[in-house]
Amino acid sequence: MSGVRRDENLEAPLCAAPDPWPRAPRLSLPLGSCDAHAHICGPAAQFAYFGDRVYTPPDALLPQYQSLLHVLGIDRGVLVQPSVYGADNSALLNALKQAGQNYRGVAVVDEQVSEGELARLHAAGVRGVRVNVVDLKQGKGELPVRAIERLAERISVLGWHIELLVHVDEFPELERELDGVVVPLVFGHMGYLQRGSTTQTPGFLGLLAMLRSGRAWAKLTGPYRISSQGLPYADTNAFATALLDAASSQVVWGSDWPHVMMKGSMPNDGDLCDLIWQWLPDEALRQQVMVDNPARLYDFPPFP
Repeated sequence: MSGVRRDENLEAPLCAAPDPWPRAPRLSLPLGSCDAHAHICGPAAQFAYFGDRVYTPPDALLPQYQSLLHVLGIDRGVLVQPSVYGADNSALLNALKQAGQNYRGVAVVDEQVSEGELARLHAAGVRGVRVNVVDLKQGKGELPVRAIERLAERISVLGWHIELLVHVDEFPELERELDGVVVPLVFGHMGYLQRGSTTQTPGFLGLLAMLRSGRAWAKLTGPYRISSQGLPYADTNAFATALLDAASSQVVWGSDWPHVMMKGSMPNDGDLCDLIWQWLPDEALRQQVMVDNPARLYDFPPFP
């Protein structure tokens, strides 16, 4: 495949690169900690980007990501298919093949995906399917409930989940609308609330109810995507606390590296990692969210 040139597709602007000098966090994380949300992008010269993407990332490659995890003291990672590839999981599978047993993947598939392809993805380390209704040119903000239900029926035998990238505040009847989905649902970026929303926003209350029932999970990721402030994004604390209070057994943490489509200053990953102690102040909670929960959700083998 030929890669995208930087001057191609002017409607998909080039994103800023992550900070190349991540610092170590101020405290050590538990052994077996997992970053449950990161993206591998590129090499663009080998894996071409989807023509209808809304952004163009710089190369963000597996060795760079593994170096970051080493600095942060994190042992496991979950690679999530970025929207720039559509349903072409080639770059994701290439990274998983190189990465080994301490990595899992979340892929994107279309409705015509074969049983053989699903089996191939599972063998490669994929444990979920992503449905993105945010980073789109067409269908943005539309929740394809019937398609999600059909997909869930097909992947349930594999023990997979469906990860939704949605603004939960856009769906006040979220809990009811997704009642027929037969696999767990995972919500990125704490529900990806738009600025001005609160913990009493109906869609967020629906997310909390689904966590309590065990039907859903939430990721403590991308605070800069929902915050109106700079580091340490203090206005996101209420959302993180509400999710953990609802069901700490249904929450995982992720770096969101390489922080594509950043609208403000690019944070250092050490600063982002330090937010863990703000949200997870005691050792038992850190063990649960950083180690035990992702091991269960992503079907990791015992560590090490």
